[in-house]
Amino acid sequence: MLSQRETAIYESLKEIFYSNIPSGQDITNSIIKKSIRGKSQNTEWIKQNFSHLVEKIQSDVYSEYIKKEKNAGGIAFKTVFGEIEKKSYKPLLEQMPDWFHVLDRFYLSITQGRKPRAGGVFETLIKTLFKKLEYPFTHQPIINGKPDFILPSKEHYNINAMDCIIFTIKRTLRERWRQIVTEGTRGLGFFLATIDDKVSVNALKEMQDSRIYLVVPERLLSTKENYLIAENVISFEDFFKLQLDPAMMRWKATQVI
Repeated sequence: MLSQRETAIYESLKEIFYSNIPSGQDITNSIIKKSIRGKSQNTEWIKQNFSHLVEKIQSDVYSEYIKKEKNAGGIAFKTVFGEIEKKSYKPLLEQMPDWFHVLDRFYLSITQGRKPRAGGVFETLIKTLFKKLEYPFTHQPIINGKPDFILPSKEHYNINAMDCIIFTIKRTLRERWRQIVTEGTRGLGFFLATIDDKVSVNALKEMQDSRIYLVVPERLLSTKENYLIAENVISFEDFFKLQLDPAMMRWKATQVI
């Protein structure tokens, strides 16, 4: 447990660090803009390159975030420990053992903070590109669960749930995919987007039994044997071509959208 003084130092480090680092959403939006520069109005290009965009943008966002962390951490250390050194007779290097647990707690908080930010990047990425492709959706509607997207809308779901697509995002799965079954049990189909390359054969079979399609980048579909042979694993490109675009034609024909 940190002492009162150590806690004050820890809180100062965190406050200065996070005030000098852009949000994950801001970084993601910036990288998306850069990645589709000159192609932002070309919806067919975005759809045909969706898998590549998903993987590249997430990788680029992570790299940029690490750079921003380093800069923000430098500002926090210079500010906080610079003031400490001014008030002490000992050089800062001699004092560092005294702040070991403060730094340990600080680095742990940064590491733990990356996990929800990583998931947020994936969601922001999908949401932004869906908008670019002009797909109608309700984001995080509350039904008998809280899926990330209902297409075309929650309003249409309330009228005709069987005509809607439930689309949820999980960067990594573990056992969390099971909650999808409760997130819109009356939908036309459940589509779970992920970049997780470690979903087991048994888990894929259980998903198929629960009417869940796993939507992954094309690279995973072509390189992971258990994904390749599973009938319920499709690429982002096939999701658009075989599922969402035909539904869009139906919704337009019936004046749902």
